[in-house]
Amino acid sequence: MYRKYGDEKTKWAENSANTILKREPVMNLKHKWEYEDGLMLNGMYEIYKETGNKAYLDYIQYNMDLFVDGRGSILNYHPEEFNLDHINNGKALLDLFEVTHDERYKTAAESLYKQLLQQPRTTDGTFWHKGVYPYQVWLDGLYMGSVFYARYQNLFNLSENLEDVVQQFLNAYKVTYDEKTGLCYHAYDEKRVEPWADKITGHSPHFWLRSLGWFVMAIVDVLDYLPDHLEGKDQIKVILLSLLNSLENYADQRTNLWYQIVVQGDRPGNYLESSGSLMILNAIAKAIRMGYIDPVQWQPFLDKAYKNAIEQFITVTNEGYVNVNKICQVAGLGGKDKRDGSFAYYISEPIVTNDHKGVGPFLLLSAELIRKKQLV
Repeated sequence: MYRKYGDEKTKWAENSANTILKREPVMNLKHKWEYEDGLMLNGMYEIYKETGNKAYLDYIQYNMDLFVDGRGSILNYHPEEFNLDHINNGKALLDLFEVTHDERYKTAAESLYKQLLQQPRTTDGTFWHKGVYPYQVWLDGLYMGSVFYARYQNLFNLSENLEDVVQQFLNAYKVTYDEKTGLCYHAYDEKRVEPWADKITGHSPHFWLRSLGWFVMAIVDVLDYLPDHLEGKDQIKVILLSLLNSLENYADQRTNLWYQIVVQGDRPGNYLESSGSLMILNAIAKAIRMGYIDPVQWQPFLDKAYKNAIEQFITVTNEGYVNVNKICQVAGLGGKDKRDGSFAYYISEPIVTNDHKGVGPFLLLSAELIRKKQLV
């Protein structure tokens, strides 16, 4: 018989953060420098800021110190790969530097910033997603690289590349945008040579939920670090509203959540996916708080979606540990596995529990909802 694990009034932020402390004191047992760990740590940091529980900050520092040595070098980070995914953990380095003023974290972050300054680009100046994915723009990359790109400059009083940050967003939107749906495709191949790329548009075949989640979170976050006078910032706000309105059109009407392949909710095999749904809800919650979208329109949508997200995605173990379920483990295009971007491909990827790509957004969303309660 179904047992209710909690509701929208449950203290999910603290419960989830405490679960991580107990269940995974070391965030990456493989000792790999992986972007999803940074996502989880950013969620922990936001909960630390709202609760003041130093155990959360200590957890972040302990785990980052497993990678950052005494000289500020990052173990198992290879800048010559030009992988935007490897930039994402830099946000946790900046969090730690802001709190501790330890120069090691600044030095480590600087090495990531230098990668971006050398990152290969498409003809219009947009970062390649990775060195092994030449001339390809993936929506994921805006969250991985360009938010850090802006925040690093903001924190250290730099401005020479802020216009470039704006162009990363405007260009990525332009080359992935679909006029019919108002959404953005997962990726774009400028050369139109990848087997997954449309030979006319360069687009990948489908609207993958988590890629859209990465993108709207990136937009909401990057606005924190762009000065109001900067040309193009208002365009980014317009893009945010347009994407959220389009996503609302394709949300499951019963739950206000989203399917793995966003526009084909009625197709057999498709499923409501947690990581992308939680990312979008986090972006909506923050956008309401920051005044980017109308709360009259969006707060009722968010309230319904959050209630259903708890019911659909969250369980609690006998030990009291919070589980985040129904996470697509990974999805990409091309590469050694020759991923073709078909519906069958996206649906075939494993559905897992407690991957940081789902846990991180739940932590971030939970922190936003703490802030909402404090503002009421």
